[in-house]
Amino acid sequence: MHTVQQEIPAAAHGGPSGGTLKELIDSSLYMPFPFLSNPYDAEVAAGVDAWLRAWGLTDDPAVADMIVRTRPAQLASYNSPAVDRGILQIVAHQIAYQFVFDDRAEEVGRRWPGRLLPMLSESIGILRDGRPPSTPLGAALTDLRRQVQERCTPAQAARWDWHSREYVHGLLYESVAQTHAAPLSTGVCTTIRSLTAGVEPFYPLYEAAQSQELTSEEYYHPVMERLRRLSVDAAVWTADLFSAVKEQRAGGMINLALAHQRAQGCSLPMAVSLAVRQVNATISEFETLCQEIEPELSPAGVGYVEGMVGWIRGCYYWSRTVPRYADAAVAPSRP
Repeated sequence: MHTVQQEIPAAAHGGPSGGTLKELIDSSLYMPFPFLSNPYDAEVAAGVDAWLRAWGLTDDPAVADMIVRTRPAQLASYNSPAVDRGILQIVAHQIAYQFVFDDRAEEVGRRWPGRLLPMLSESIGILRDGRPPSTPLGAALTDLRRQVQERCTPAQAARWDWHSREYVHGLLYESVAQTHAAPLSTGVCTTIRSLTAGVEPFYPLYEAAQSQELTSEEYYHPVMERLRRLSVDAAVWTADLFSAVKEQRAGGMINLALAHQRAQGCSLPMAVSLAVRQVNATISEFETLCQEIEPELSPAGVGYVEGMVGWIRGCYYWSRTVPRYADAAVAPSRP
């Protein structure tokens, strides 16, 4: 398996801030991991489209348009450059499903909060008890869970189930936060965001991608546990930088930059700058801990950590170019 390293518009890290919010982010964000993509991205993109059609998830033109703007197979390729085609296809299916599910949950939670509980309960029933689905979203989740179980060991699949349930619970917390009148603290916002990111459910797939299983000592090592937390935060907070304009216009609450804006009462560019500092500190700590633990890791452990690196790297390069966050390329970097 060979990854593809190709040219994309370079970010001038460390230089002066530019005229747009995207240029401000590019000039100040610390990203030590070079761009990579998976050689199977085109085939996997076609597979995603077929899978979404098979379960009726893109029958709604608005959902189909959203998938075009979010490019789930591209995100999978950037996040998972070294995995085989089978794992990459599951990763891409899961990313696409989560985009559809997340947007639907956000819409329902804002407009009809009472209808959100049956939607989330169906997912919990499928993930916890293997209950049969009753909706197209539930049927897609059931099939995704089948794919995971066929590729993963029972222990890995159980971890996928557990992390996926945490993601579903996070969407409920987000709905409560969106509809509650009290100000939302930065700490509560980041706690919810770490769940709604939906990143950790992918990590069992990176276990399955290794030729051997991680040892218990490796998996439960305190440094490894800290790396998982840091990688999730760095990945999703980086996406938050580029999505801040979109979320602000939509009235979103669960976004790192918007949390800083509420806490400081400052402009959005200033809030993004504060969020960048937090992301940079997180990535720096992740780098330091990687260097600390790497001599102790087996080849499987090293590959698993590379899966975490992939999400940090991939979310950055995807966020910079995806149409979903195009507003950041035109929003001014100064109030």
